[in-house]
Amino acid sequence: MNSTAEKRWLRIVGVGEDGWDGLSPAARALVESAELVVGGARQLSLVPEMSGQERMAWPSPLSDAYPALLARRGRRVCVLASGDPSWYGIGATLSRIVPAEEMLVVPAPSSFSLAAARLGWPLQDATCLTVHGRPLELVIPHLHPGARLLILSWDGTTPAKLAALLKARGFGPSRVVALEAMGGPRERRVDTTADGWNAERVADLNTLAVECVAAPGARSLPRTPGLPDDWFEHDGQITKREVRAVTLSWLAPRRGELLWDIGAGSGSIGIEWMLSDPTNRAIAVEHKEDRAARIPANAAAFGVPGLELVRGKAPEALSGLPAPDAVFIGGGLTNDGVLDACWSALKPGGRIVVNAVTLESEAMLIATHKRLGGQLSQIAVSRAAPIGGFLGWRPLMPVTLWLGEKPL
Repeated sequence: MNSTAEKRWLRIVGVGEDGWDGLSPAARALVESAELVVGGARQLSLVPEMSGQERMAWPSPLSDAYPALLARRGRRVCVLASGDPSWYGIGATLSRIVPAEEMLVVPAPSSFSLAAARLGWPLQDATCLTVHGRPLELVIPHLHPGARLLILSWDGTTPAKLAALLKARGFGPSRVVALEAMGGPRERRVDTTADGWNAERVADLNTLAVECVAAPGARSLPRTPGLPDDWFEHDGQITKREVRAVTLSWLAPRRGELLWDIGAGSGSIGIEWMLSDPTNRAIAVEHKEDRAARIPANAAAFGVPGLELVRGKAPEALSGLPAPDAVFIGGGLTNDGVLDACWSALKPGGRIVVNAVTLESEAMLIATHKRLGGQLSQIAVSRAAPIGGFLGWRPLMPVTLWLGEKPL
């Protein structure tokens, strides 16, 4: 073993269902030379015990084991993982607490790679997701006709739950394949459609493949901002579709950013912010109980159940929140210190967008524009509506928008 490997006390070895027989000589050497071998009960059962070697099964919660691992720094520790440790695996988790130069990762084929190989799919053309320990609704934004999804399951009940979700979203004709225990002697597959799924449970260790086929009337979420107003549950107080599209373009979501949505109403701005990239986060701040109650339901329906809700009135409700990369104020601007509090909390280079519909709020935005600069615009939208037996233009209230960008 070379000197670089020796300096890396934490070795993470991917193990497939074929266990010890499937490991390379280098991977076997890392397991054999370890003073401590750590893994789940299933992974530990796949490799032989070595004389004088200590073993530790992961506790629940997993984080309880971190102090014991870090206490072994400088000694040979081998962590067993399923497949590729760095793809939704323990390698990705441990990389947050152990520097890369102290780790050596030896992957086995991932469940995604094995599933693509079994199905003859080009892996680069598939969307790889996990619902292991995560809400099933995360699949929703990826349901598009012709899309191919590979999904790590939570347990043996996941396929039936996924089939039900697909049917509810109008994707009942989609092909659903449950691939059990790939690469080992217990490998099996169930291949049917969401409409035809009749198995309540399969093996807990399974990966799902979905070829999306839309039935008439199926709802797919477009990639562009400005979703139809009636897709959201709301009481009429919602940033209208046309204005929402412009507002989001001004907020300019970038990967991994956090939005504060102040006076969130239905949550539409925060939801579309999160839909722009799966790494984006949003905090919806809403003090009216009836509106706040709708936000989690809307977020789940659009496949972003991670939208955080803070019930309270700004600026008091903003205390202790993580600093935002962008802020939207859409609940009506008044002289109550909300704008100044948001500007103060905003990260350098961040953006604030405020929408105003009253003359008083508009006057505040004009004054703010004089004080902080930025961009000031007004949008007037009219929608066609019946007038007797004809159609005519029915104007919506004009909206004044201010965009402020905090200097770096």
